[in-house]
Amino acid sequence: MGLPCCAVSVLTDDCDPDNLKPASIQEILKVAAKAEAKLTDLYVSLIERL
Repeated sequence: MGLPCCAVSVLTDDCDPDNLKPASIQEILKVAAKAEAKLTDLYVSLIERL
């Protein structure tokens, strides 16, 4: 279709197959919250350049 696109994701759980342990929703939310500020800056900068 010729449409430009961009995708960004945040990994909130390592899921190391040699060191598996149950994922804690609190830890996942903590990691996501830390990434939020960085992603916000990234998107603002990207949109300013478009």
